[in-house]
Amino acid sequence: MKLCTVLGSTVSTIKHPCYGGRKLLVVQPLDLKLKASGPSFLASDAVGAGVGETVLVCEEGRSAMLVFETPQRTPLRSAVVAIVDHIDLDTGRGLERHAFTAQAAKPKRKPRGG
Repeated sequence: MKLCTVLGSTVSTIKHPCYGGRKLLVVQPLDLKLKASGPSFLASDAVGAGVGETVLVCEEGRSAMLVFETPQRTPLRSAVVAIVDHIDLDTGRGLERHAFTAQAAKPKRKPRGG
């Protein structure tokens, strides 16, 4: 599993039927200092995560596929399986807690119209 932050979502009007009704998120892996680490990638959302949230992503194809209870075998490499509330890290000087709040993480939207 990887710790990631959600950068955004994808929109696709034409896709394989097995992906119907599933949201694909753009996620960015994080290191233990919670900084971006490596390239971003797509993950199928199983928990309703939103932009700015910190999530756990299962990146083993077969395991990710089992998250979705469907009779057909969906080709899938990674799935968002949890939204992270907080992380406790042992820094050698004691535990350090990093808390995440969905409200603070989501960007404010600009009003529509003029």
